[in-house]
Order: sequence, then C-alpha cells, then structure tokens
Amino acid sequence: MIPVGAGVAYEMIHDGRPLAVLDIREAGQFGEGHALFAVPLPYSRLERRLGDLVPRRSERVLLIDQGDGVAERAAVRMADAGYDHVHVLTGGMTAWETAGLGTYKGVNVPSKLMGELAETLWHPRMLTPEELAAWQASGRPHRLFDARPAEEYARMRIPGAVCLPNGELAHRAALLPADAPVVITCAGRTRGIIGAIGLQLAGHQGPIHALENGTQGWALSGRDLEHQNDAAALPVLDGAARAASGRAAERLMRRFGLARIDAAGADAMLGDRARTTYLLDVRSHDEARSDPLPGALHAPGGQLVQATDQWLAVRHSDVILCCDTGLRAALAGFWLMQLGYRPKILSLDQARQVAVPPRASIPLPAIGSIDARSALAAMKGGAKLIDLRSSASYRAGHVAGAYWGIRPRLRQPAMRDLVRSEVLLVAETAEDAALAALDLAQAGVRVVRHVEGGQEALRRAGAAIEATAGQPPDEDCIDFLFFVHDRHSGNMDAARKYLAWETGLAGQLSAEERAEFRMIRP
Repeated sequence: MIPVGAGVAYEMIHDGRPLAVLDIREAGQFGEGHALFAVPLPYSRLERRLGDLVPRRSERVLLIDQGDGVAERAAVRMADAGYDHVHVLTGGMTAWETAGLGTYKGVNVPSKLMGELAETLWHPRMLTPEELAAWQASGRPHRLFDARPAEEYARMRIPGAVCLPNGELAHRAALLPADAPVVITCAGRTRGIIGAIGLQLAGHQGPIHALENGTQGWALSGRDLEHQNDAAALPVLDGAARAASGRAAERLMRRFGLARIDAAGADAMLGDRARTTYLLDVRSHDEARSDPLPGALHAPGGQLVQATDQWLAVRHSDVILCCDTGLRAALAGFWLMQLGYRPKILSLDQARQVAVPPRASIPLPAIGSIDARSALAAMKGGAKLIDLRSSASYRAGHVAGAYWGIRPRLRQPAMRDLVRSEVLLVAETAEDAALAALDLAQAGVRVVRHVEGGQEALRRAGAAIEATAGQPPDEDCIDFLFFVHDRHSGNMDAARKYLAWETGLAGQLSAEERAEFRMIRP
C-alpha cells in the first residue's frame, strides 16, 4: 500500500497511463461529491465486484475513502488477494476537497459529460415537450422511443413511448419507416442526445429528434407520466434488417477507425499480463441470457455508454466488444474511444473461440448460519441482531431490537457493546453477511452467524417488525443518495435542480479534465 497526497493523486489520474480510481465509500457519500473519474465500489461489496472491475492484479489502483481508515482496510484485503500496486489517497475525499480539486455530485458523471459535450458538437434536433404534445394532439405521424432499460421505463414513461434502449434502436433502424420523425426520450438529457446521434450514425434517413429534458421536462411542462409500464419484447430483425445492421456497422467502423480483431488477437490481448483488457457482450438481456458468451461480462450497449463506470474501472484500458452484426459493438466503441478507452470489435463466432483467463477474485470468508426460530431464541438469550440491508429498508421495517449496520461502520466505537455477544446478521445475501462478519471478527466479535432467509424468515417465525422513519438519521444513511432523489416522484424543484446540475457539468471541468474527453466532431 502506497499513501499519496491529493496533488499526486490528481497527477496520476491525468498522466495518461492505465489506472483504476476506486471510490470505496458508500453510494450516498459518493453521490454527494467525488473525483470525476472515480468508479464507485462500496467497501460493503468490495470483494464481490473487484475482480470484474479490476481483472488484472498488477494494475495501478488508487483507493479513495472519507479519510476514515476504510481505504487502508480495503488495501489489506486487496493485498491478500495479490493486488500489488495499490495507492491510498491520504485523507480521502476530505483532503481532495481541501486541496481545491474538482468534486462532482451525482452518478455516471463522465458519461453524462460526454453527452453534454457531444450535444455542442453534433447539435441533434431537439423537440420540446410542448411540440411533442402538439404532435400527439394533432395526430401527426411520429415514433416515440424511450432509450432507457426496461426497469427504468417501468417506473415512468411519457404516454405513447415505446421502450427501445439505445443501441437496440439503431440496430433495428431498418425496421423504421423512413419518413416518420423519430423522437428519443430518456429521464433527463444524456440518453436522448446519445440515442439521436447514434441513430443518425446508423444511417437512418428520416428526421431524428431528442426530447428536451426527457420525462422530467414532460412533467415540468405540467403533463402526466404513466407508471407501472410493461416493456414489449424487442422487435425481431428479419434477414434484410440484419444485413442492414451489418452494413451500418462496417460504415461506422471505417468512418471512425474502429478495428476488428479475431479470436487469436483477442486471446493475445486477454492473455497479456502487462495490460488490462475487458471482454464485453453488448447484446440485449434476452440474447445474452439465452445464448451466453462464456467468459464475457454482459453490458447492454446503450447502458454501457450511459454508465461506463459500472463495468470499466481501469482508464485507458482495452475493451473488446461483441455482438452479432457488429453495430451495437461499434456504436459502443464509438463512444468509449471518446472516454479514453481503446475499443476493438469481435464477432460472436470468433468470440466463442476465445480462451478467457479467469478474472481476479478475493475468496469470501466462511460464515455459519442459523435458522429463524433459533435466531429468535438466541436473541432472547442476549444475542444481538444487526440488519445489514439498506438504510431505507431498515427504516421501512425491521425486527424490533435490531441494530442497523453497514460494513464500513462495524468497527466503530458504537459497536463495542457487541464484542462480548453473539452477533446474528440479517442481509440481502449470504455474501454480504460473510463480508460483514470478517470486519466484526477483526473487531473482536467471537461468534457471528447469518440468519437463513433473512428478515422475511424472521417475520414468518413470529418476530415483531417495526418501522422507524427517522432511524437511522439522515447523516448516518451513507448508502442513500439524497441529492434530488425524489425528482421522479413529483418534486418539480428537485427535477429543475437535476437538469441544472446536468447542463452545468461541463462548466466544472478543469483544463486537465476536459482534455480527457477525446470528442469526435461530425
């Protein structure tokens, strides 16, 4: 473990060499302010995601915490697993902010920034909510598509919008009538902008519009959204449409210098111990589930572009992208190269011949279990119950007498009264419980067990459930992002604040940060 100051950390981020900047604070802390290119990897789930995000143990890693010692604990866990080039930001984000370095609210900020920068270069046509409403009222022919994944579309949509995520829409462009205008919406701005540019790049000849400010703009215009929506199955391509998608992929790759590789080339890249290479399947969920690509991580192309930090932690790394016709991979590669990655396109047939080396992993500690009825009896005998679920879930209802706990805080003085007790853990998964048990054991707790079946099993066994709206207090809910969290729930002030934040991101960039975006002009 190598401690570094804020100035050195900033230089590392901008020196052009591969580096994984891992912010190991919890989601609420991260979203309230983080370094621009930091990737969220909460300590509470460190070992579960580390191998996917940083597959090469010799890669440079920079850990950022709140200056509370959690990064040092994470560095020890990583060292035990063979990661040998780990740096820790001395003083964490507190030191970063004290040094006057850029701090960004929200999530997926690099991807959102790329969308805002692309809008200033490509100038996709924007359609206001009022104009769309007038089209709908007059019966003017148009096609309205929602660029978000099905689970987001389910929560709210503009009336008449069809769920067709970015990448998938461009892939199916040949199925669209050439004359009817296409309108692409999302929840805010970025995916509408990215989707409109992507459909243009795919060669669609009809008018293409991005809806200004998406569902939030629609709600701010005084119009109702529809909730609890079911996304239809994605349209099936016939032979002609599939061939058109393939031709669009070839045009896109030639135009922007995206390279294809074969299985031998992919083997060489993935086996190279001197650099990090990711292998991603960018097809739809249904395709990846029914026809899995061994060794590849599944990252739906449109969402990969929107939330790159969910899959790619190592900046300036190589990324191999796979799909059937090549278009979804090429579109993802077009955007990823502007974020500083080095994409390559691999066909599915070639991908099936690749020997993918195992990713780095940290073995989870073993943990004993206890059934719900025995757990209730143990509690009557003095055992303590710690609820590791989210703070929001705990507030909504927990077993009476249970403590709320989160892994980074389990070794704090407030937990010292547990040291001489048996501790029982309620968690969403046994893996979460096992990781918490490791920290409790290091704090001196001798007996820790996981309650089988969790909260629901305890309720069925007769445990009293209570809700505590203000407990834990907001300041302790480090796993929950309060920043404009209710913008989709009728809080129009929060929606305005979110849109102002999104459009203001580019104005926050330092010269070094702006230079990291390698934007392509039309």
